[in-house]
Amino acid sequence: MQASLDHIPHPAPRRIALRVTAMAQHALRTGHPWLFDRSILSTSKGGHTGDLAVIFDDHRRFLAIGLYDAGSPLRVRILQHGEPATIDSAWFAGRIAWAARIRRSLPGKGTTGYRVVHGENDGLPGLVIDRYDRTFVLKLYTLAWLPWLEQLVDAITSTLSPARLVLRLSRELLAKPDALFGLSDGAALIGDQPQVPVAFTENGLRFEADVVLGQKTGFFLDQRENRARVETLARGKSTLNVFAYSGGFSLYAARGGAPAVISLDASAPALAAAERNFELNGMVQAVANCRHTVVAGDAFEQMEEFARAKRRFDLVIVDPPAFAKREAEVEAARRAYGRLTRLALQVMIEGGILVMASCSSRVTAEQFYATVTRAAVAVDRPLREIARTGHALDHPIGFPEGAYLKCLFAIAP
Repeated sequence: MQASLDHIPHPAPRRIALRVTAMAQHALRTGHPWLFDRSILSTSKGGHTGDLAVIFDDHRRFLAIGLYDAGSPLRVRILQHGEPATIDSAWFAGRIAWAARIRRSLPGKGTTGYRVVHGENDGLPGLVIDRYDRTFVLKLYTLAWLPWLEQLVDAITSTLSPARLVLRLSRELLAKPDALFGLSDGAALIGDQPQVPVAFTENGLRFEADVVLGQKTGFFLDQRENRARVETLARGKSTLNVFAYSGGFSLYAARGGAPAVISLDASAPALAAAERNFELNGMVQAVANCRHTVVAGDAFEQMEEFARAKRRFDLVIVDPPAFAKREAEVEAARRAYGRLTRLALQVMIEGGILVMASCSSRVTAEQFYATVTRAAVAVDRPLREIARTGHALDHPIGFPEGAYLKCLFAIAP
């Protein structure tokens, strides 16, 4: 059963005119996608969430147009800079088609699961569109998109031709049920709501994704290239995958020739998905030969237990969730990264390989790499770096705050 959009109010036909500070004008001229409430000097009228806001400079010249969010300090998410535009389904289709062209090489590489639209970085702030073969997932991070859903769905239909489109809502939106017009997380906007995980491929490996209830949109698509790098390093190496979720890194390590892999995660359902993903690839000889074990538990506690038991691994992968979603959490996040580094080195053989990742945008690359490096030196295991990696093709970065993914590959003597 598809969700109905008929009862969602349309945005007001009259746009809101905004005057903003000199600093905000400069940021908008450089293409920044956000305007905060503190930067607004005056408005032409009261606005509702989802209305279009037009921003002018001190000489009444057009600067930008975007989606107004009356209830958020991030007051306007910019859709168009520099030149006026008519914002409608055709405009949305143009942006989606442009983003899709950037990713057009991926299916030819055996990948039918990837990000089609990466929010602000692809010119559609506050939303992402992920593809899982013929199933697409639209995830919203602001209520300002709700009045535009009908036109957005039309644009997705005309450009991507999905067999199914599933709506996912951020935690912030789910905390405001009275503002969702009856929409629910996981609702089908096109086709039927999937009752089982959907299948897709990544670099020729088969995976499943729970697009209705799974984390993010069902899978961590942004680590695809880092998983592929792990595959090239795994031959003959016993592997520990910490914060394994549904076993993406584990499966790549197995195909790369790891004789044994442990997937460690606190979520039993995620680990069950990891086991199913291994079963989906049982025809791959290296995967069939790998001894895959799942361990449910707290990552910190279980790694300490491995250390006490003198368990040692050749390759340790640590890909934790975002520890810092606010600036006030950065120091605690850095302490957690340091502790994880020390624990990983305690369970790693001499000359083993550490893969350490961060998806906390508040923790800069410099802070992250410095924290990991210092933690290794503190336990007399100074790292010899192999590579530092960032964002993949389908997760482009268009402004500084959009950068979040960091990953370090290093040898620990």
